Amino acid sequence: MTSFTHTQGQSLPINAADIYVEIAGNPTGEPLVLLHGGLGNMMDFNAIVEHLPEQFQLIGIDFRGHGKSTLGNAPLTYRQYQADVEAVLDQLGITHYSVIGFSDGGITALRLAAAQPSRIRALVTIGAHHQLAEDDPVLGMYAAMTASKWRALFPDNVARYEATNPEPDFDRLVPAVVALWTETAAYPGEAIHHITAPTLMVRGDQDHLCTRAHTLALGESVPQAEFFNLPGTGHDVLNEAPSLCMAGLTPFLLQHCTESGNAMAFSTSPA
Repeated sequence: MTSFTHTQGQSLPINAADIYVEIAGNPTGEPLVLLHGGLGNMMDFNAIVEHLPEQFQLIGIDFRGHGKSTLGNAPLTYRQYQADVEAVLDQLGITHYSVIGFSDGGITALRLAAAQPSRIRALVTIGAHHQLAEDDPVLGMYAAMTASKWRALFPDNVARYEATNPEPDFDRLVPAVVALWTETAAYPGEAIHHITAPTLMVRGDQDHLCTRAHTLALGESVPQAEFFNLPGTGHDVLNEAPSLCMAGLTPFLLQHCTESGNAMAFSTSPA
């Protein structure tokens, strides 16, 4: 497969939830985990999946409550997302991997890279910050979100969720996600100092959720961090400007994501 379809994967039982995982790309290639943003799902990566280097095994995971994963009874936290991803990869027998994380997926990816640095070959975060101060205005924006507001802003997104999820309950999911967004203690915070993987921080220049200051502060704390700022784009650069996004991702992935951990020449699939 060259895209995620929500038809070719499997659901794995993890901590009272069924976490859905699907593999695209090269089935025997280098593992590259794709982690989506809040109230989205793995299909949000389809704008770039077919343009990723052909040597990668692409592992899409729907966070609990999202896509085809059930919500379960555990509170949504970045800690829980991290534990779910680790459990999925353990069940798949994947010991070393690279990861691209967008927004909530990027925050989770930072936690993964900080907690088990030896497992991560390379890390790409997109529109992700590692901490929020208690007085950060973004927290107020998060706290004000409701299911009805999200329905009004993103009706197609909600319709896709309700058609895809095996136990859809959007009125329950949104407050759970808002609680995750506003639990400042669960952000990676100072743990990012443990990250050793080469890291590419991608940000749309007009991103109102992940500010330039957020990204620069993250970069100053991660030793091998590179900053790729995309002009004229907002938070969802993956879908706003996929070609521009890939202009930064492709050379970074080709340089750093290898089985041995050393750079080697990879070819890319045709655009």
